[in-house]
Amino acid sequence: MRKSFGDKVIDAIIVFVMLIIVIAMLYPLWNTMVISFNDARDSIKGGIYLWPRKWTLYNYQSIFKTDKIFRAFMVSVARTVLTTVLNVFLSGLLAYILSRKEFVFRRFLTVFMVMTMYINAGLIPQYFLYRSLGLINNFLVYILPSLVGAFNVIVIRTYINSLPASLVESAKIDGAGELRIYFNIIIPMCMPVLATVALWVAVGSWNSWFDSFIFAPKQELSTMQYEMMKIIASSMQMGMKQPDYLAEQSQQSRNMVTPNSLRAAMTMVATVPILVVYPFLQKYFVTINIGSVKE
Repeated sequence: MRKSFGDKVIDAIIVFVMLIIVIAMLYPLWNTMVISFNDARDSIKGGIYLWPRKWTLYNYQSIFKTDKIFRAFMVSVARTVLTTVLNVFLSGLLAYILSRKEFVFRRFLTVFMVMTMYINAGLIPQYFLYRSLGLINNFLVYILPSLVGAFNVIVIRTYINSLPASLVESAKIDGAGELRIYFNIIIPMCMPVLATVALWVAVGSWNSWFDSFIFAPKQELSTMQYEMMKIIASSMQMGMKQPDYLAEQSQQSRNMVTPNSLRAAMTMVATVPILVVYPFLQKYFVTINIGSVKE
């Protein structure tokens, strides 16, 4: 069918508006990347929008100058992977239990978990609790408190409740146990919500730095985000002066970094891993269950 002139005008307006929204969302990230690849001295002049005037990798070299960043990067990767896998697995198991109507305490546990989202004892009691458990300056302080997320459990449970009950009933008639039902039926059908929760947990764990500052100040347990925060704070205090660990290299190469150039490079370093993982999870965000059961 041929579209009328009015329909074409409406389509053109929709495309124009969506292009403006896309540009407004992507331009800040693009501009940050451009500044990160531009010479710091030249960036001070301003006027850098779509392309670097003077290409350089010194901003990134200054970040990875010491072994601290590489060690912190490995700690962040290990923390993110373990936290994501364990949180999704345990939250999914608990969500399946709470979705079963035959479970007597499901309403009590649901209310209890929701209360934990609104009531918090505070940072000081939390610190003393972690200290009594031996979690201060311990890698497990990144893992154990994040094993189960109340909000994630509620989201997964809601998705499980939306699945046809006939699937579970037919599996039980065939003699399947709860674990087999969960791993062979529930998990494959819950991949969209599990992928979404995994992305939430991974992004939150990857970007976290405050818990390193409070609970794991030991250098061996420092995360990349915390190291970057320290570098930015140091550069902001010194203004245009170089950080100490860059002074010798700067004198030899006549390069320099500024707080803006460091911040831009660190933003890209912290963002790229998430951007790499996102395309692999995107296909699970929108899924249509067709032909799984006939009512």
